[in-house]
Amino acid sequence: MKKIFSGIVMLLFVSAYAQNNAEAIQLEKKILEKAKDYSDPASVKNSMLKLIVLEGDKSQYKDSLALLYYAERKYGSCFVITQEILKNKPNDIKTLELQSFSLEAIGAYDKAAESFAKLFAQSNDNYHGFSLANLQYVLKRYPESFATIQKVEKLNDTGNYTVSYAINQNHNQEVELIAAIQYLKGLNAAELKQNPVAKTSFEKAITIQPDFVLAKEAIANLSAEKQ
Repeated sequence: MKKIFSGIVMLLFVSAYAQNNAEAIQLEKKILEKAKDYSDPASVKNSMLKLIVLEGDKSQYKDSLALLYYAERKYGSCFVITQEILKNKPNDIKTLELQSFSLEAIGAYDKAAESFAKLFAQSNDNYHGFSLANLQYVLKRYPESFATIQKVEKLNDTGNYTVSYAINQNHNQEVELIAAIQYLKGLNAAELKQNPVAKTSFEKAITIQPDFVLAKEAIANLSAEKQ
């Protein structure tokens, strides 16, 4: 009889806790919406954190908070929360994208390359592939970078992306992605002593974007080496 009574008490406690938790979640959601109405990002973030605690490990608000951290350039925080999300959704493209660019932003290039490799395998997107090849080039893994960029140049281009290059200390140039792909292919070919391929790639980049400053400089450098 005592065991039955204890069981009933426990069920009542669990039921009361679940009800209180549900009420707390609903209240916090109302606070969150009001914070959005008032354009109060700090309160929005605090409400999301509370909802994640209340809802548990699989809370959908982790995705929203990851986006918020990234928008605020809190790349370290963004990386940590994407790690948690990927435990439950290991192939989620948006989360892999946030993680990859966050790692790149904090200078963790080796880990960023690993993350971009997973992302590119899932998305088959030319911008993701270019980002992977670019990191491989920065890491001086030229054969890998060259192989990656050869795959990337065969993919369809959405026309949605440009790449920013520093022309000098004061100016950047926005370059069409397909031109940037050819430029990166040329850089890798030059490192691998495949100068004819490099020259052709740089010329293709200039054909796509005639004012591409760095591609023009690269051709001039190849000519100077030849002479």
